Amino acid sequence: MATSLSCSADFVLGMDLGTTSVKVVLLEAQSKTVTDSRSFPTHSDISCTTDTHAKEQDPALIIAALNQCMDALPKDKLKKVKFIGVCGQMHGIVFWKSRSGSACLSKEESIRLIPKDFSQLITWQDGRCSTDFLSSLPKPDSHLSLATGFGCATIFWYMKHRPEFLSGFSDAGTIQDYVVSMLGGLDKCVMTGQNAASWGYFNTTSNQWNTQILKDAGFPVHLLPVVVESGAVAGYTSSEWYGIPANTPVGAALGDFQCSVYSCMIDKGVAVLNMSTSAQLTFAMPEEFSPPSSPDALTPIAYFPYVHGSYLAVAASLNGGNVMATFVRMLDSWMKEFGLEVNESRIYSQLIQSALAQPNTDLTVTSTLLGERHDPTKSASVSQIFPSNLSLGHVTRAVCRGIIENMAAMMPPQCLQAAGVRCIIGSGSALSCNPILQQEVERVFPFPVVYGKDVDSAVGVAMVFNDRDT
Repeated sequence: MATSLSCSADFVLGMDLGTTSVKVVLLEAQSKTVTDSRSFPTHSDISCTTDTHAKEQDPALIIAALNQCMDALPKDKLKKVKFIGVCGQMHGIVFWKSRSGSACLSKEESIRLIPKDFSQLITWQDGRCSTDFLSSLPKPDSHLSLATGFGCATIFWYMKHRPEFLSGFSDAGTIQDYVVSMLGGLDKCVMTGQNAASWGYFNTTSNQWNTQILKDAGFPVHLLPVVVESGAVAGYTSSEWYGIPANTPVGAALGDFQCSVYSCMIDKGVAVLNMSTSAQLTFAMPEEFSPPSSPDALTPIAYFPYVHGSYLAVAASLNGGNVMATFVRMLDSWMKEFGLEVNESRIYSQLIQSALAQPNTDLTVTSTLLGERHDPTKSASVSQIFPSNLSLGHVTRAVCRGIIENMAAMMPPQCLQAAGVRCIIGSGSALSCNPILQQEVERVFPFPVVYGKDVDSAVGVAMVFNDRDT
């Protein structure tokens, strides 16, 4: 999309490095209007045949998608960018060598980021840290529970199973921290409390790592990033980049979840239900709220650090759009066994049409296909099966209902009402393109639900840093 503005306008560049795609936006600073937006898929998943629990991505392909996005933005506006904000997928970890972890390549007046001396990205979906393994680790000084796919837990796993791997790197961070380090030519990774909290072993009250606890366990603490406040400047562009002048400030990277909330949460009476690959339901806690000193491992509600020292109450489910995607892939594989080739988009479209024609069902699908962080052993199941409810419409309706009912079990409507929530904003690619999920949200939650609002992590991170300077 593009909007005509005064040639004197300044812009903030917002970037979101997501699980499946990269998105960039230009926000006009004075009007706070998004003038341009580009997004490309990363296709970065790495297939691991030796360990089915491993979930990894290739950072080079993520950076390539970022370069592709930047190529597509108008060069005249990029020359007027006054600030760069970056956010992305939380919890995951990538390792690199700080003095050689990136390079720049000139091509037709653009300076591209070229990653060097880096590892694979071990994502938030990684499942190698079993419940038994996690229980063997030292207890964190944090109000947030530790889970598989969290950066510090992943380092502990490598310490036990592949210690030689860690010796080859000097720095570690999320993928968004890596991009900030490249843009600023940083000697040491800088990380905000939003991303540090997503790694585990981080106390959000003191804004510090559990350094002594980790040292006592033999943890390589030199890999831990330097922590700064959310909204802080991490560094300045070391050279011109796609027309953006050298010495442009780059903000320390934020979490994609917090940024998506920032883009749309207009007041305390609003809850946000975001559903893309996974799903989150959240509302803002009162400004005076302080989290408990230790987590309740059995509760599905956690308190994520937000902005200006505040917190969000979050039910973060591992099961969202990925459940529907798995359902589609299952049907596709079945049809291939019959020698039939059907495009996945056509399968998805037919599922929606069939479920629209089936407004209710007595079939029950428990859609916790990937378990949950507070209950990793939980699995999916199907019950109340009768000859009359085996149609495609019944099954699709039941799968979608199960996804939403799981969210309601994690954060019940009564909890939202007690917090003063009056309205839910529905966002995310999985929710926005699935009217069945939308119908189930409206059936389960007794609040007005608004869809179609510009809820966007890339927009949110641009807004955070634009508000910082106003």
